[in-house]
Amino acid sequence: MNPSDAAAPATFDSLTADTSGAPDLNLDVILDVPVTLSLEVGRAKLAIRNLLQLNQGSVVELERGAGEPLDVFVNGTLIAQGEVVVVNDRFGVRLTDVVSPSERIKRLR
Repeated sequence: MNPSDAAAPATFDSLTADTSGAPDLNLDVILDVPVTLSLEVGRAKLAIRNLLQLNQGSVVELERGAGEPLDVFVNGTLIAQGEVVVVNDRFGVRLTDVVSPSERIKRLR
């Protein structure tokens, strides 16, 4: 850059906020996007010493009690709770408490 070159301040268009309060949701563009649904039975905290002692047949006690609902996550975001069922020799989940569709969208953002 030459010392004789003049520098001009940058100009930007002004931003206007959407004051309608309603989000502009066009879900059609994302309806076929795959997501990962996962279930969490429970959690446990272990010291590294105890983790290294785990082997086949070890039992790890979880913080969640037997009979309590499982947490259902979509891409790591909690969206529901449910109970384990068996469908045609496969595990499934029966949803017992589900976050509303609008709240699900908010949580996934």
